[in-house]
Formats: sequence, C-alpha cells, structure tokens
Amino acid sequence: MIDPDKCNAVYLLHQEGMPVREMSRRLNISRNTIRRIIKQKGIESPPQREDKIQIDRELLERLYRDCEHWVQRVHEKLVEEEGIQIGYSTLTRLLGELEISKPPKTRCDRVPDVPGEEMQHDTTVYQVKLSGQKTKVNASLLYLRYSKRKYLKFYRVFNRFAMKCFLHEALMHWGYSAKQCIIDNTNLARLRGTGKNAVIVPEMVSFGGQYGFEFICHAINHPNRKESAACYTSFVSWGAWLLMRRGSDSFRPWHFSGFCTPRGS
Repeated sequence: MIDPDKCNAVYLLHQEGMPVREMSRRLNISRNTIRRIIKQKGIESPPQREDKIQIDRELLERLYRDCEHWVQRVHEKLVEEEGIQIGYSTLTRLLGELEISKPPKTRCDRVPDVPGEEMQHDTTVYQVKLSGQKTKVNASLLYLRYSKRKYLKFYRVFNRFAMKCFLHEALMHWGYSAKQCIIDNTNLARLRGTGKNAVIVPEMVSFGGQYGFEFICHAINHPNRKESAACYTSFVSWGAWLLMRRGSDSFRPWHFSGFCTPRGS
C-alpha cells in the first residue's frame, strides 16, 4: 500500500510532465505502480482478492505453538493433516500479518499535535544539473507540524552557519517559532550522545534561545518521529527536476503548503 501523500505526489508530477521512468527512479516506486496511480488520479485503492485464503487464527496459533515456532512444520501439518492447500510464502505472510510469528509493530512515540508546539527540520542531498553539469545540492526544510507550513531552500554547502542562517530566514518569514525543533542526530547541532541523551552544541543552544525554541534529537532507529518533514523532503527532487526542465539555475527559497491542507498557523 503506497502512502497517500506519495500517491498524490505521483499524480502532481505526472501533471507537471515528469516521465514515468524518472518518477520511478526518484520516488523508488515501480513503473507499473506509478501507471496505476496515475490511472486512479492519485488515489491508491487496496487490491481486492476474492480467492484470499482464510485460516482460523486459533488453529494457526495452536500449530505454531505445537511445532515450536517451526513454520515449515506448520505448513506440512496444514497440508497433510488439515487438508488446507496454502503456499509456504503465503503462510509466512499470514503468520506475520496476524502477529503470530513476530511481535506487533509499535510506534516510536506518540506526541500530541498541539498548535505552535513543534517544528521539524530535515535535510536531503540531491544531484541536479547546473550550467549543464551535475552538481550536488542540499535541500533544507523546516516544517511546522500542526499548521503544515513549510520553508524550503537549497544550498551548495550546508554547514552549521548555513543552518543558523536558514532557520533565521524561515522564522523571520513566518514571524513565529515553535517551542521545539525536532532534528536527527546530526553533528550540525549535536555535540555528543543520541536521542534524549543528546547534548546540543552550546552555540546552537544559545542560538535557539534567541528565538525561543530548543533542539531535540529523535531516538536512534526512530526516524518516523519527524517523518512529516522527511516525507516532504523526499518529494523535493521533483522541484529540482522542474528547475532543470525549465533551464533554471536559480535555487531560491520555496514557501509552500505541500500535499495537504493547512490547518492554520
């Protein structure tokens, strides 16, 4: 199942004229899937299977327990003793979906969506053509979580000084700063440690204090703590592609609302 925002992005890119092959490469989606999304006008509907095999959960749990978690033996018992014809890969998937063979997935964190409480910063490196030569540029994005407002700018070089300049420009443009800025464990703002144990560089602590916010690093292996910002930076490449397509070498700040409806500042 493709994320709804990504489906919407595919359809918008199609309307802008981006080829299917290019979208497939940039968004890491198969070309057949992209064609299906375009045909459905950006609305991805889950596939319906009429021949989906239904097996009693209690039966699977009992066999999985009796076979001491040996899936191959569970498959043999289903076919030989229960007379249920099912592929081994299908059985493995079914055990996973029913959370029998592996523990249920848990969210890394649940944070209330409070107006004006949180903003998220993310960076991504892209390769674009400038004056006919392939050049790496850094996309820097600041995202107000509740209102969905975003400030995006490209840099040839992105360091700590550039990060402070970017945040200053974004906050001056909005005329407002949230209380917290969620970042990954980047050395641009982090001195040592990770996650809640991260120690922020004193220079950046002082910088944030001038605008009334503090930097907070998300935990290791918990990038979805700020996936809202990461989601939008994953679509930045289509903007860079448009710049190349229109023959522009200019990378000015972009102020936009993305692929969702703002809920107010």
